[in-house]
Parts: sequence; structure tokens; C-alpha cells
Amino acid sequence: MRVVLAEDLYLLRTGIERMLTGYGFEVVAAVDNGPDLLTALLEHRPDVAVVDVRLPPTNTDEGLRAALAARREVPGLPVLILSQYVQQLYARELLAGGGGVGYLLKDRVSDTDEFVDALRRVAAGGTAVDPDVIAQLLAPGRAPSGLTERELDVLALMAQGLSNAIIGKRLFLSEGSVSKYTTQIFAKLGLDQSPDTHRRVLAVLAYLDTKPAA
Repeated sequence: MRVVLAEDLYLLRTGIERMLTGYGFEVVAAVDNGPDLLTALLEHRPDVAVVDVRLPPTNTDEGLRAALAARREVPGLPVLILSQYVQQLYARELLAGGGGVGYLLKDRVSDTDEFVDALRRVAAGGTAVDPDVIAQLLAPGRAPSGLTERELDVLALMAQGLSNAIIGKRLFLSEGSVSKYTTQIFAKLGLDQSPDTHRRVLAVLAYLDTKPAA
């Protein structure tokens, strides 16, 4: 699996690159600034990109803006944001662009296997969103109406990219019960005619009160 990596800190960038290589990924470009990131994404069109939010030259939101610009040129380009910060405006725009997106906080990534699993999930078109990111992006009082408290619990964990089996363990439910809840969620959100993977992404977007791109 081909990866473009963007991180301005040398030690962290080389550390992530070595970790990914050890897990069988091919890092086709490892850059430290926004313009080089955009160039690498459009040139290599990787299977997935790992991107820090704050990159030179502005050290504000260069990474996210470069990822968004690349996804406008290459719709559906999978991007996993790995950052210390939640940049709310551009993060919502990134998630609204459809599947193949993730947003993890650096100081909460404590297990390399879980990180690699999240990366593979994003590359496959799914989502991987840290609970703290969800909390900051979720507009107060704007969660989808008509869902029960338990359905919202399931949807919150779905937004993290968790499987039905893991959601069941978190909520002390059987996998079959979680499947029934997800079916109910899809029906209430009017998503019962889409493929399952796509429905999960659209449900997450509804939960975050964003609108999928046309």
C-alpha cells in the first residue's frame, strides 16, 4: 500500500516512516511542508496519505488545506489527519467530502497496531475519527433527530470507524443487536438503499452535521 506522509518534525516523520515500512507500507514521499505535500499527493496519488495539520510555510492549517485541494483534484483520495490539534472548519470540510477520511490526535495514539488498522480502514474508504475530535466537531443539539439514546451511542462509535463486533463489546451488546441498531439508524437517516460501507460514512456525516459532497 502506497503512502504519502507529511510531518514537519524530522524525528517524528522518520519514526512514522520506519513504522509504516515495518508494517509493509511503501512510503512514496515524506514531506515537511504544505506545497510539497500537494505536489506529492497529485503526483503519486497514493492509496492513503498521513497528514499533519500544521505545516510550513504558515504553520497553521497548511496540511489540511493541501489535503482538501488534492481531494478536489482526486475525489475520494484517502486522507488520515494525524495532529495535535482539531482545526474545526477544515476538518468538517474534509469529512464532508465523503469516505476515506480519518482524524486522530497524536497524543492519544498509543498502539501502533490500532493506528495501522485505522490507516488501512481509511485506505479502504472508511472512517477513523478520534472521540475527542467528534466531541469538538459535533454541533450542540444538532445530532440527527429521531434516534434513540442507544442508537446515538452506536452511531458515535461508528463515527470512530469501529466494527459492529467492537461496538458490541464497548456497549455490552451482542453483535446481532448492534447490527439491528445500525439497520435502524440507516433507515431513520434514509440510507437504506446504499451499500453498507457507504451508508456508514453517510451516517457519520449526518452525526457530525455535515453534508456529503454532491
